[in-house]
Amino acid sequence: MFIVTTTAETASASKYLQQLCKHFAHKVPAEWDSASGKVCFPFGSCRMEASPTSLTIRCEADEEQKIDRMKYVIDDHLERFAWREKLTLEWCGPDSSRQD
Repeated sequence: MFIVTTTAETASASKYLQQLCKHFAHKVPAEWDSASGKVCFPFGSCRMEASPTSLTIRCEADEEQKIDRMKYVIDDHLERFAWREKLTLEWCGPDSSRQD
């Protein structure tokens, strides 16, 4: 399994989490509340956690190319939703871990 994570420092974390999940829910399964969310893309899953000061995103997929696609989709959408803040995500990973 390949895993990447990122944290964006923002006071609007809950707003962006809900906006991302609601937007993605038009095409893929998603569930969320004001503090956490999960999106099930065809190419992997994404979990989000909002705190009063930051939005943390964790993506998992079985191939590195799928991780790259998820990162692109999330980067692209968050850039548009958070255009006033000009948020830039710096991803950590991908880390490969075996799950037997």
